[in-house]
Amino acid sequence: MRFPTARLLGAALTLSLSVLARAEDAPRIEQVSAPEGAPNVVVVLLDDVGFGAASTFGGPAETPGMDALAAEGLRYNRFHTTAICSPTRASLLTGRDSHRANVGAVLNSANARPGYQGVLKPETATVAEILRQNGYATAAIGKWHLAPAWETSPAGPFDRWPSGLGFDKFYGFMGGETDQFEPTLYEGNQPVQRPDVANYHLTEDMSREAIEWMDMQRTLNPDKPFFLYYATGAAHAPLQVPKAWIERYKGRFDQGWDAMREQIFARQKQLGVIPGSARLTPRPAQIPAWDSLNADQKKVAARLMETYAAFLAHTDAQVAKLAEHLKATGQFDNTLFFYVVGDNGSSAEGGIPGSINYMGALQGLQEPLQMQLERLDDIGNAETYPQYPAGWAWSLTTPFQWVKQVASHLGGTRNPLVVTWPRGIKDKGGLRSQFSHVNDITPTILAAAGLDLPEQVNGAKQIPFDGSSMLDSFANADAAEFHPTQYFEVHGNRSIYHEGWIASARHDRLPWTVGMGAGGSAFEDDPWELYNLEEDFSQANDLASEQPEKLAQMKALFQAEAEALGMLPMHSSIDSRTPMPSLANGRKQMTFNSAVVGVPESQIPVIANNSWTLSAALEVTSAGQGRGVVATVGGTAAGWSLYLDDAGRPVFEVKVFEFGQLRLQGKKALAAGAHSLTVQFDYDGPGYAKGGTFTLKVDGDAVADGSVRATQPAFYSIDETFDLGIDTGSPAGHYPQGAPLGYPLSGAALHKAKIEVR
Repeated sequence: MRFPTARLLGAALTLSLSVLARAEDAPRIEQVSAPEGAPNVVVVLLDDVGFGAASTFGGPAETPGMDALAAEGLRYNRFHTTAICSPTRASLLTGRDSHRANVGAVLNSANARPGYQGVLKPETATVAEILRQNGYATAAIGKWHLAPAWETSPAGPFDRWPSGLGFDKFYGFMGGETDQFEPTLYEGNQPVQRPDVANYHLTEDMSREAIEWMDMQRTLNPDKPFFLYYATGAAHAPLQVPKAWIERYKGRFDQGWDAMREQIFARQKQLGVIPGSARLTPRPAQIPAWDSLNADQKKVAARLMETYAAFLAHTDAQVAKLAEHLKATGQFDNTLFFYVVGDNGSSAEGGIPGSINYMGALQGLQEPLQMQLERLDDIGNAETYPQYPAGWAWSLTTPFQWVKQVASHLGGTRNPLVVTWPRGIKDKGGLRSQFSHVNDITPTILAAAGLDLPEQVNGAKQIPFDGSSMLDSFANADAAEFHPTQYFEVHGNRSIYHEGWIASARHDRLPWTVGMGAGGSAFEDDPWELYNLEEDFSQANDLASEQPEKLAQMKALFQAEAEALGMLPMHSSIDSRTPMPSLANGRKQMTFNSAVVGVPESQIPVIANNSWTLSAALEVTSAGQGRGVVATVGGTAAGWSLYLDDAGRPVFEVKVFEFGQLRLQGKKALAAGAHSLTVQFDYDGPGYAKGGTFTLKVDGDAVADGSVRATQPAFYSIDETFDLGIDTGSPAGHYPQGAPLGYPLSGAALHKAKIEVR
């Protein structure tokens, strides 16, 4: 090897110094930096948790992680959400009222009316986008449910995915719920399989992913603050949690929901999270008394409640890991930590009896009690998709009236909030009772970071916040109320808060009748109620008949707010459906010329209540060597899968909730070469959810057939997808033991697939 001479080394050194000299004269590229001292921010948002569910606020589910954060920070007992999922998320992340942000309804019932379209406006930029442009790292982990279904396929656009709304990182699921053991997962904007580990659970995975991301930020850019939005699927249905957690609660709910409500109420007073003068509101007449149930009904109901409590406790343990990690890494003191205990009140969507497969029960396919009893020990595992009875939902909103969806009453809209920030909050363990709303969180974050709402974000002139900063209440329990007026509206249930008073009008649809027909009454016939919340914490004393003038003032205020937001004429978004964009766009058939993964079920031709055919052209490379999924839709709760088994034989499986399963299998493995596989379904209609006959064909010849007595009234699921070549999310088929996750197609190439409604 030859080495450079001294003369060459000298020349190289002279050149390097010259380059450095010129570099010093060049303008520097500076990274955007957050204001000095700006805190890290963590926002934890739980799902479907009523005011009286967590032990921190008197409930039966043990939440020591929440207890610890509350002991180091503040509890808010007059904090409010919108009473339903997507609107709460829109309001939290934008600081605006949900209708102003154009997400006035849960995405599943969005319609073409302004304010209800389920498409966030550029004029209501998210706090993530504002923070990102001001020197923060940003991540969303968990549930999103803020992108319309027609934008959540691989075709995009991705504008309303987390990556399009200010988040550097996204790891989670896009819809309103997902299987907790086999979730429909995305990283960025790509579908991914969950980690192949034993005893997997989504909430545990979320905490692992969040901690790894926080560690990466601390390692690579320790001076850059971060914003973590951690939104769990828990405790939304399906109630799925490791069995050991369920066993902790065995026998604790045998007393029933009426007695449990009184127990919660007493604990709430002992803890001081409600005033001593608060009254316990009565059970709605539409919910049966616990004592009216027979012994078998009580047994099933108790097990379902044990599962819910375990699910919430397990979730709190995963949230606690975030706080513990921040402490261990010295970041906790300057982290503003919001623990929002529910995006609405407890969910009654499991119906009066509850269900081991509530996705079917929601659509009118309620399984019989005997089946529930036979599968009692399975409740909460990967083979069930459960939700508890409406009576427990009501009990868990103690001391308030009603539940999720009922935006007219506090059982739907009031949720606990815990805020911790050692550097910014000195009143450890304090209680705050200023009226506050989820739209206050974004203004509070920006105020804590020393930032203002920009006039423009990405070229869009910004609408002012509807929420207000809560910072004054951090420092002073007696701070002036910062949120004097707030409207609420979901599915026509509506109310208006103003300076201590609330006027409420509940529409006639019951909150466990989702997707089961329109409400019948006219909005002008809905009775209005009036409450003085300064004297009546639990909304127990209706003053409408005593103070008609005050009620008239409040109704006029609601009317003005509703008109300004484009909500008039009043309607129920769940009953007033309008045509919305769709990838299927009314088509009777769709042909796929390559493997496609992650197409929402709602974006393929409508196979519910129709005859249809699936055909696939594939080529097997070696005789009997084909393995894996050809095409699938749905998952564990309900759906179907066409696949090649471990012997290379074609198999078709379908599950219709708890109303039957069918397996059709070819007699021999596919030989090497080209083949066509066809599944033909002949519907027994007309009408909804009728049965029909499936026929499996290989190369045009029928090889197996069988019938089902019912089919899905509208959909198999709201989160699983149509996939080719792999099964993402929970499995729609019983694949061979030891098969890789998703059972991907191997030993064969899929050339074309077509789904056609006949």
